[in-house]
Amino acid sequence: MYQRHRLSFLLPYSSLLILLALALVACGGSTSTGTAPSSTSATSSLTKVSIGLGYIPDIQFAPFYVAQSKGYYKAAGLDVTFHHGIVNDLIGSMVLGHDNFVFASGDEALVARSKGLKVVDVSTIFQKYPVSLIVPANSPIHTLADLKGHSIGEPGPFGSTYVGLLALLYQAHLTPNDVHIQSIGFTQVAALIGHHVDAVVGYSNNEPLQLKKQGFDVRTFAVSDYQPLISNGIVTTENTLHNQPQQVQNFVQATLRGLKYVIGNPADSVQISKSYVPGLDSGRASAVLQATIPLWQSTNSQLGYNDSATWQSMERFLVAQNIIPSGEDYSKAYTNLNVSLAQVR
Repeated sequence: MYQRHRLSFLLPYSSLLILLALALVACGGSTSTGTAPSSTSATSSLTKVSIGLGYIPDIQFAPFYVAQSKGYYKAAGLDVTFHHGIVNDLIGSMVLGHDNFVFASGDEALVARSKGLKVVDVSTIFQKYPVSLIVPANSPIHTLADLKGHSIGEPGPFGSTYVGLLALLYQAHLTPNDVHIQSIGFTQVAALIGHHVDAVVGYSNNEPLQLKKQGFDVRTFAVSDYQPLISNGIVTTENTLHNQPQQVQNFVQATLRGLKYVIGNPADSVQISKSYVPGLDSGRASAVLQATIPLWQSTNSQLGYNDSATWQSMERFLVAQNIIPSGEDYSKAYTNLNVSLAQVR
């Protein structure tokens, strides 16, 4: 996964969205459910729903594309629309009524709930947090503790890469003041090859592949090996979950069928995705997909599962970083009801 995520606690714009969303909920009316309108066409029995995927069409969204292309959504009674685009706060946008679902990370969900937005992760697609710290193969950095005093390049103080960096420092008992963090935009590959920084933070299924392609040997420190964090999954509102449970179950079931198909048929999934991703490079997409499939899987649970221990560990980390307040009940931020009910065929 390498869409450029936003974290709402770092962006003033999202606070405005949250205030607007809360105002709409307080006012009641047709927007009070926090979902995009669902309707049944006069000529079709399919229920229209949409999901905000963010960023631009990409192979990382193959499970959704496959579920659409192979008719899994249709078989589940759904007419699904994918919304791509750079949105500062996908969750806030969903609560405002722009989508029924969004593809967002667990940390974003907890931040949203800490601000009063009742959202729920109904299925976590990425079982492993897809962020890594990357160093040259001959780097003197062999442990996280070795990072002290070194320069680290990352896109900026936002998104999954920044959260991943904080998590690695947290596990090494270091703070940002113990290292030299440089905001370099999305130039990690050039920065590392040019020795402008000692390490970079990127996506496990992106920057390491680019560096390898350019013949630059690296070593990686995967965040998932050190700090349990919940990555991207299907997020909706409590109102949608409670008032339209069958719709949520059907969407999760169909998406997990798509996910299972992609894992078992990556080559065909790349071909299917060409219809959704303009100019898709098959070779690059295949490499990214092969690196992504392990991130979707866990040896301890089924596809789409929400692991309670991981959620609790992430909560403690976010509280320690003053990203979310302590003393709140975050146990309703996720559920496995729809994953358990989904018959993934």
